[in-house]
Amino acid sequence: MARYVFPAWTNRLRILIAVGGIGGLTYAIAFVWYGFSPRTINVGYAPEQPVPYSHALHAGKLGLDCRYCHSTVEVSGFAAVPAAGTCMNCHKMIRATSPKLTQVRESAATDAPVPWVRVHNLPDFVYFNHSAHVRRGIGCVSCHGRIDKMEVVQTVQPLSMGWCLDCHRAPEQHLRPTAMVTAMDFKAPPGLGEKLRDENRIRPPTDCVTCHR
Repeated sequence: MARYVFPAWTNRLRILIAVGGIGGLTYAIAFVWYGFSPRTINVGYAPEQPVPYSHALHAGKLGLDCRYCHSTVEVSGFAAVPAAGTCMNCHKMIRATSPKLTQVRESAATDAPVPWVRVHNLPDFVYFNHSAHVRRGIGCVSCHGRIDKMEVVQTVQPLSMGWCLDCHRAPEQHLRPTAMVTAMDFKAPPGLGEKLRDENRIRPPTDCVTCHR
């Protein structure tokens, strides 16, 4: 009668090891693919939009002020996406029949919103108020980068908790006169940030409840 070194139940280990190995490899691939994708770490995320809108043309070459389209940024927690009617203020006369603007014209006619894809998207558990920053002198470029040079908008900052805290602890590095918040090419002279911080008593809180309410 044959003797076996290992008990019979160990035969099932081969199956468990195989399943575990395949599962572990799948998990590792998914972890790397998702964990290091632009959508997850933010920087470089540039989704395709339903209408090919160029900020480089509108905000850059034509010099449109950010607040013309994002009209609530100084008075609300959110930077509103413009209604199609705002676009049609110009495009009734400029490239009025362009096929690229078909969805915009249909939106203006039907009041159905253009399905823009959100680029800068904080988690639901994070509270952020645009007006609180803009009205204190934080320029658009500090968070959004040189939008006026982007054909396709993408994220340029991680928008992480650590990144936000770095600004709250040293706001002078981003402060500018409020009249210049939308000036993409503004260069603050030495000492201006510190001067504005002290004159306006800007002391951003760093406690948890500031952003997690």
